[in-house]
Amino acid sequence: MHRTAPTRKVFLSLLAAAACLMAFAAVAQAKGPKGNVVNVMTRNLYLGADLTPAIQSPSTAAFIEANGGIVRQVEATNFPVRAKGLAKEILAEKPDLVGLQEVALWRSAAPSLGPVFSNKPEATTVKYDFLQLLLAQLNKGGNLYKPVVVQNEFDFEAPANANGVPGDGPPPATGLLANAEVNGRLTMRDVILARLKSGVTTSNPKSGNFGHLLIVKVAGSKEIPVTRGWTSIDAKVRGSKPFHFVNTHLESFDNEAEYPSVRAQQAAELVAPGGPATGKLPVILVGDLNSDTKTEVKPGDGQAYRVLTRAGFRERATSKPTGCCIDSSYDLKTGSNSEMNHKVDHIMTSAPKQIKLISSAVTGRSKTNGYWDGDHAGLFSSLSFLP
Repeated sequence: MHRTAPTRKVFLSLLAAAACLMAFAAVAQAKGPKGNVVNVMTRNLYLGADLTPAIQSPSTAAFIEANGGIVRQVEATNFPVRAKGLAKEILAEKPDLVGLQEVALWRSAAPSLGPVFSNKPEATTVKYDFLQLLLAQLNKGGNLYKPVVVQNEFDFEAPANANGVPGDGPPPATGLLANAEVNGRLTMRDVILARLKSGVTTSNPKSGNFGHLLIVKVAGSKEIPVTRGWTSIDAKVRGSKPFHFVNTHLESFDNEAEYPSVRAQQAAELVAPGGPATGKLPVILVGDLNSDTKTEVKPGDGQAYRVLTRAGFRERATSKPTGCCIDSSYDLKTGSNSEMNHKVDHIMTSAPKQIKLISSAVTGRSKTNGYWDGDHAGLFSSLSFLP
């Protein structure tokens, strides 16, 4: 009887100590291992339309009509609404760094064929700025993300029969421009976002365009290079060792059966000596590679991926497919996940012995506000840096 009270006090003391330890562990777990874990994401925003009809147009008149269809499709795919779903994807995963592709900037001007033949875009009136629209949604609850690298890629302007009505171009439009109401200018961009107030520090921002580019003929004869490239930064996350983060979008319209394909040559540029995905720091490479070896849609699809793996890169993401395309009609209102049947988006590393995969997820597998967030899905990975 006399020993019960002390025993009870010891028990209660131990219980209290255990509770404190559990609370401490919960806090530590919530914050994640300091300097050991980095969360990354790659997301193609989808420019808003299928450019194939314009690329394949046999004449200037057909080119103007195809451009009109593209303008109407961009309106129909409604990026201001899609930006809400895309932001929701990113905010749910809380990646430290995000590689974005097809961050379109759409601008307009009076109809003119001048920018087509001079290859000097002039339109300045902004219709949709995908970067600013996405940031507005991401930062509604406070300053959470900022762009640390923005790189311009394909930049092209051309007249369009935007409303599909013949002969109503603004005076004094005649001839080929008789149907065109507007010039549409598309500027494609690749962007890296960094999460604020989460222990992410970035330095040495760089970007560039590939030397190997697809050349397409529009309006029957005009040759246009499809400019693509890459963005990169050096980073530390919560006191980690520094690493090199690279974001890219390889060519999607080239002939996969050619050897080497354009996208394979672009991948080779990334890993060539002194290339943007090389150096003394371990590299994390993310992006829309339009290539995979396990889910080839056409023979040759895996060329670019093999170039990277032969250079020592290894996958650090789920093998689940990301697209393209969720919606084969490209209006982003129909379609199903069954159409997302192959892998084009990747998260890779040049240092597989140092950087291990903790967990990974495909994002954007459901509609938001009646729209798919993009024409294929996003990809997130939580990675561990070994000591």
